[in-house]
Amino acid sequence: MPDIVPLDPAKFRDPLITAKGEPRAQVALVALETLWFNTGTLCNLACRNCYIESSPTNDALVYLRLAEFAAYLDEIAQDRLPVREIGFTGGEPFMNPDMVAMLALAQARGFSVLVLTNALRPMRRFEAAIAALPRERLTFRVSLDHHGAAVHDAERGAGAFGKALEGIGWLAAQGFAIAVAGRHLTHESAADAQAGYTALFDGLGLPCPPLVLFPEMDAQADVPEISTGCWEILGTSPDAQMCATSRMVVKRRGAAAPVVLACTLIADHPGFEMGSTLAEATRAVPLNHPHCARFCVLGGASCSN
Repeated sequence: MPDIVPLDPAKFRDPLITAKGEPRAQVALVALETLWFNTGTLCNLACRNCYIESSPTNDALVYLRLAEFAAYLDEIAQDRLPVREIGFTGGEPFMNPDMVAMLALAQARGFSVLVLTNALRPMRRFEAAIAALPRERLTFRVSLDHHGAAVHDAERGAGAFGKALEGIGWLAAQGFAIAVAGRHLTHESAADAQAGYTALFDGLGLPCPPLVLFPEMDAQADVPEISTGCWEILGTSPDAQMCATSRMVVKRRGAAAPVVLACTLIADHPGFEMGSTLAEATRAVPLNHPHCARFCVLGGASCSN
């Protein structure tokens, strides 16, 4: 495997100008369709390549509480914002004691709901409460890094693969919609990955869920900056990027109130913090981070359904 070229330190320094002196690409908010809530960075696992460094001890983003969550749903209703989907991410969302209550409130308000989970012990301790939820417009996207145990367990710990399959089996038995989030390994084509997951679920006696393959994320590896001229060169549009239609709410340790971020992937960069309300979070987003290029523009990925 070739050595990883380190990120050029001249890149991603100026929010308006690239290292080459070109105007940096920006993405305007077209319509707020998906609002993400990071329920806290605490997680039952400490994955090797977690983009947000979640772990059993990292509470840099503390638990979001039900009242704080409800206030944003109230703002959506008051301002008649076009939000159709509520997403929950972490950390592991089910570490948060208010998680099921927030999920139920989002459903009761009529939103489609997407929950990102590892389907392990934190989720399973809420089995009775989860089983009581409506099945409509609710999807659990389970992290399953690969269709083989070796890759998944190397990332998440020995035995995690089998336990995740048990969690998926429980969700399926309850009749919930399931999706799977995997990693786009450099040596494996999307078709090969799809075939592998299909074979895995055939062996479990389950239909293969919708599969989302995310690009490998390494903020220390070199990647091109995105200038305004790149849109035409790459044949894509700013309107196709995740931050054209989504925002994420987090609460930082020691903060009095939550804040709204431009992106689900970038929680520790001050340039991506947009204010405490959704009304303040409408300005354009300069693509001033390696994840902007690697995950969204070049990777063509999105966290939403």
